[in-house]
Amino acid sequence: MRYLLIGRGKMGRLIQETARTAGDEIQAVFGREDLDQLGKLGRAADVVIDFSRPEALPEIGSYVRRTGTPLLSGTTGYTQAELRQLEELGRYAPVLWSANFSLGIAVLVRALREVSGVLKPDFDIEITETHHNQKADAPSGTAKLLAEAVDPAHALNPVYGREGDTGRRTKGEIGIHALRGGTVAGTHTVHFFGPEEELEFTHRAASRQIFVNGALHMARLLPGKPNGVYDLQKILFGGK
Repeated sequence: MRYLLIGRGKMGRLIQETARTAGDEIQAVFGREDLDQLGKLGRAADVVIDFSRPEALPEIGSYVRRTGTPLLSGTTGYTQAELRQLEELGRYAPVLWSANFSLGIAVLVRALREVSGVLKPDFDIEITETHHNQKADAPSGTAKLLAEAVDPAHALNPVYGREGDTGRRTKGEIGIHALRGGTVAGTHTVHFFGPEEELEFTHRAASRQIFVNGALHMARLLPGKPNGVYDLQKILFGGK
């Protein structure tokens, strides 16, 4: 496989190392300082892999529209408008975006979709996420992904932290809390607090390698697929 990589951060460097070890080719790597050079390239790879920042989307989108190169994105921090722009690229190429490419998180999302409808009427729901001290966005894209799995109809009101007289919980809330420190790769817990019982689902990432492995696995599946926006859950679980 041949890749164009957007992003020179820790994830980008790890993707390079892992892909080359697997025998794949990195045709070019772009960062914020030279992303404008992407516009000078023709179709140079089988897949564009983007683990950068939301501000790179216009340049990446222009390239995908021009060349039809499949796009896999793990960039987080997008606004709803930017996500719509990303989805619009599915008209020109196969596009897969996920806030988290971990297999464990994919299974957790599936589990939450199954149980949340049963628990929501009587249980209070809170999500906590912990990341290293250089994590740029809060709450994390994965926390938002888990909140979406719990509440796909957006019937609950998200509350981001509590202070003072806002500490008392009201019906219809979902709390989302971000912790930052050290070198934590990522820990996410969904708490269900019910009458006289509690249920928790926790996923801990030991390193970024699990995200890289998942992203490269999915990238190998994109070439040859019809244009469109692809969902990680549907690819892994056959749309069930």
